[in-house]
Amino acid sequence: MAKLEKTLSADFYPLLRKIENGIMNGSTTASLEDSSDFESGDARCSVRVFERYSLAGGNRVSLSITLFQNGDGPIHLSAITAGGSQAMFFKLNTFGEEAFLEKLSQLL
Repeated sequence: MAKLEKTLSADFYPLLRKIENGIMNGSTTASLEDSSDFESGDARCSVRVFERYSLAGGNRVSLSITLFQNGDGPIHLSAITAGGSQAMFFKLNTFGEEAFLEKLSQLL
């Protein structure tokens, strides 16, 4: 598992669209598995779960992204990858997870 957390100054929905488009256009095997959006008062939260095939690991890896903003404050981003190992009891190789997270990092 790999994790990226950042605090960003940006417009919430344009940033969300940039992330969605960048991940989907960044790999021919990428898919948006599910999404969820919440708003309460001035706060907003969006969750996106992507998957893609990892050639290095020979399996699919997931990337979960959460964006949260309260009013006009900064956007808090949390991104976590999973599924990049072939071992049964421990992580053997996490190249696919790290590469997926790096794609997001380049978008930001």
